[in-house]
This record gives sequence, C-alpha cells and structure tokens, in this order.
Amino acid sequence: MKTRNKLLTLLILAAGDAAATACINKAIKLSAISRHILENESSASLCYHWRFGNIHYTKEGSGKPILLIHDLSPASSGYEWKEFARRLAKDRTVYTIDLLGFGRSEKPNLTYTNYLYVQLISDFIKSEIGHRTDVAATGDSSSIAVMACSNSPELFDRLLLINPESLLSSSLVPGKNARLYKLILDLPIAGTLIYNIACSRKNLTQDFMSRCFCNPYSVNSRLVDAYYEAAHLGASPKSIYASVKCNYTKCNITTALRRIDNSICLFGGAELDGMSETMEDYQNYNPAIETVPVPKAKHLPHLESPARFYELFRPYLEN
Repeated sequence: MKTRNKLLTLLILAAGDAAATACINKAIKLSAISRHILENESSASLCYHWRFGNIHYTKEGSGKPILLIHDLSPASSGYEWKEFARRLAKDRTVYTIDLLGFGRSEKPNLTYTNYLYVQLISDFIKSEIGHRTDVAATGDSSSIAVMACSNSPELFDRLLLINPESLLSSSLVPGKNARLYKLILDLPIAGTLIYNIACSRKNLTQDFMSRCFCNPYSVNSRLVDAYYEAAHLGASPKSIYASVKCNYTKCNITTALRRIDNSICLFGGAELDGMSETMEDYQNYNPAIETVPVPKAKHLPHLESPARFYELFRPYLEN
C-alpha cells in the first residue's frame, strides 16, 4: 500500500512538473511573438505557395533581380537584410526570402535537409523571379546556394557569399547520436524547453555581441527582439534547430565548387576567426573565386553596418 501511494505521489508530481513546464513554454512563445516586429518592419508581405509549406518573401525596387538568403541560425529571417535590401533596391529588384522553417514562413514538423532547401531555391527562382538572378547568401546558407547553382546553373548569375562556413564544416554528416538527439528535441515539452533555453533572449544577445557583430555596442534591444520573435513564430520552430544541430542541413560542396562556371565572390569578416583560411580553401577548389576581406566586421556586416558594407559590395554586382 505504501509503495502504491509513493508511486501515485511521484506520478502526481511528475504530471505537475510537466504541466508547469508546458505553461512556461507557452508563456515564452506568447511573449516572444507579441511585438509583431517582423510584420511591422517588413515590406509588403508576399507568399509563395510551395509544396512543403507557404514561403514568406518580400520584393522591392526595379532592375536586374537579386535574391537574398539569410543564415541558418534558428532565429534568422529576411530581417537580416532589412536595411541592406533598401540600398540594393535603388537599382535592383530585390527578393528577400524566409526559408521554410524560418521567420514568417511555415514551420512544419519535419527534418530539414540541404537538398530540401536546394529545391526550394530553384523552385522559387523559376516560379517567382522567372529570370537568371544574382544570389547573396550568408553563413551556412552559402552551401545551399552553391549546390542549387551547381544543379541548375541556368537559373543563376553571380553568387555572393558572406562569411560562408568552412568546407570541413559543410561536409559534416549526422553522427551516431543524431537520431536520438533529434528525438529528444522533438519531445513536445522537454524538447521545447531545451529549444527555448538555446534561443533565449540572453543567448541571442550573447551571440550577437561575440560572433555576429564586431562592435558589441551596436547590438540593440529591438534587433534582439526581432530575432527572438523569428525564433518562436510558427507551428514547430524547434524543428529547424534540431535539423541544424544534427547536421541534416550540411552537404559536401567541393565537387560543386570545381564544376561551377558562374562568378563567385566571397566576403569574409576580417575579425572572424578562421575566415581567411576558409576563403583560401574555397579558392583551392576554384581559383576563379574572388575573395574580399571586410574590415571591422564579423558574421553579419550587412546587418551591423549596411551602408559601409553596401559600398564594398556594390562594385561586385557591376562587374
């Protein structure tokens, strides 16, 4: 009888803890999305009805098209390009996309892979742009742009890659424990709590100050709030986090780099550890690649100093 009472007590306590954690998760989500920053600060919202979910994007300006692709951080979105896109729109038609699983696009509960995004980018160019286009991509999304260009070179003109991941990093594959870790992250309560901790406002602020921006004093609360909101919008925002953490979005691009005949230019933050070596590695596989060090910059120079980066970037659109 005593054993039965103890078990019942433990079950009641466990159920109470689970209910409390679920309430905390819900409160975090509601708080994160309450400001509607992405909605209020973006250009007119457009929607591409893709087969795996609706894709949010913006279009502004006129002239030769350029597609801007954000990084693959779970908190990333087209907001990353907000100020920079306005400058490009003076003489270009600028498309800024929220990839599936990011920002204001749908976030279905599935495993996101590099190949899924390669197909998305190619389909988007065919359906929404309809012409060969320049593509600018940040960080880990650079491998998506490279693979998409390699598969369908007729859709692409220039590739402009900002702080791409190293070739070693892009070639990583899901490890032995990837399925288990993803299974844990997919748990409705515990997995969501892990995600909420990883994408907390505090951790996002720290990432901006240490990795993304060269000048930590450039990080402001509205910027962090916009990323915090992007990280919590949608039905299953943690799914992309699980896929990225488990390397499902990675893809070896060395063969693609050798094969591509399109113009490629790499912009590397001068203050970012290992970026000069990464740019050299890219050139070893394709000597035609141009490299441009970006002074006083880390991972997101186009967000930290859009005017200064635009002056450095613009000439490579005109060549």
